[in-house]
Amino acid sequence: MPFIDQLQRWARTAGQNAAVVVGEHRLTFAQLLAAATSTPGAAQLVEVIDEPTSTALAARFCAAVYSGKVAMVIDAQGSPDLRHRLRDAALDWANGADHGGSAEPPFLLGLSSGTSGLPKAFTRSSASWQESMGRSVEFFEVTERTVTLAPGPLAASMNLYALGESIYAGSTFVALPHFSTAAALAAMAEHNVNRLVLVPTVLELLAGAGLRTQQSGQQLASIVCAGSALSAGALALAREWAPNAAIHQYYGAAELGFVAASGVDRTGTPAMPETSVGTAFPGVQISIRDGHGKRVDRGVEGTIYVKSPYVCSGYAWGDDGLAFSSLAANAPWRQDGQDRVESELEVESDAREWFTVHDQGRLDNAGRLHVLGRASDMIVTAGANVYPHAVEAALAAAAAASFDGRHVSVLVTGREDPLRGQRLVAGLYASEGIAAGAGERNATALLARCRLAAAKLPASHRPSQYYLLDALPLTGSGKISRAIFTQWLNEGDPRAQRLH
Repeated sequence: MPFIDQLQRWARTAGQNAAVVVGEHRLTFAQLLAAATSTPGAAQLVEVIDEPTSTALAARFCAAVYSGKVAMVIDAQGSPDLRHRLRDAALDWANGADHGGSAEPPFLLGLSSGTSGLPKAFTRSSASWQESMGRSVEFFEVTERTVTLAPGPLAASMNLYALGESIYAGSTFVALPHFSTAAALAAMAEHNVNRLVLVPTVLELLAGAGLRTQQSGQQLASIVCAGSALSAGALALAREWAPNAAIHQYYGAAELGFVAASGVDRTGTPAMPETSVGTAFPGVQISIRDGHGKRVDRGVEGTIYVKSPYVCSGYAWGDDGLAFSSLAANAPWRQDGQDRVESELEVESDAREWFTVHDQGRLDNAGRLHVLGRASDMIVTAGANVYPHAVEAALAAAAAASFDGRHVSVLVTGREDPLRGQRLVAGLYASEGIAAGAGERNATALLARCRLAAAKLPASHRPSQYYLLDALPLTGSGKISRAIFTQWLNEGDPRAQRLH
């Protein structure tokens, strides 16, 4: 059972130490183990946990794992209809005869974020988490003295993992009943937090608020970011606020686990080039493949595949073949009438062990991974393929120069266009400056800077429209969402105002 053996160990040897703290409530290791072993579970195989982030949620999760049930944590902020449908889907799955054909039953039903409809649910073995935690506590230097704050909801996979990781290491995990920068900064001070696990957007908000209110992050020894790229502006802001922290960024996916990671040392020197997400995480192999499944040379772009003990076991529901899949499943076949007789690719003996979520990228000569984006994020405009991240990076550098650079986020999406298929549209969000009322002059300067930077890009990569955002379009887990931004544009949402 992932982390439960460790929970039992820490309950014996450090039982009075704080294990989980949420708001005014806390559980020691001894109390958490007692709650996990005494909490009545559901009669069925799956334990659906549908409640806000709290010590009670942590206890129910541990209880489900301890009892050998399959845990599924639902975002309590979701609509009642969606939550009801997820519960029904989980119970239907639990009542089915086949749970993926795995000899080992899963311990977790994880939910993969989607733009609409019912989220996909993947299954994960206890071994995938157990081996991952053994590696991650060493890589991120999590010890008994670590106090981790994950300010996002526990329903998000990276935060739920951080909870298990903290228990595994015998350290303290802190979460917030409701996120705000004030609540996060207060929790850091009250509980002597020395490690953050969060997405770059939240780090930038937290660092900016800390600097404005003179609440230093000097006590932080470690910051771990995931979910999206950490921009140069966000990194500079974090470094100013938390000068003593080692800043790690990792690339992964809920279905894949850790894939690659990089770091910034405590002097502020990046361990990797800015465009890289790092080298393969310990235990992971990375391969870049073309559309036929063949390996490509270093420096050539293609689909990112991983061979890893951390990958999930497959989908319980929602598998449309467009997300998590194996190399063997993706290999093209030659048709002979109605029969698939052989693969155009000489399928490798371990082809069923290589998996992808169809992110695109390349490996450089030093083995560093550069991620272009999800294949589904690609914008096709006038026949050209454009990955938004490349455009965002170029514009963000220009936007940063306009406002001492640390407070402008750039988001690029595609909108339907009758001539080009899609046209590029950029959204600009300033947490200070424009958003604080600096006025039309700053907005004009920002637009001019971005257009100047865009002029240096290929014509296909230049946005045709720019919007000033009053808020960031965020998912429930705090990740910036292009889909939500596009929805704002299509609906004429006042949070996105056209810049001329």
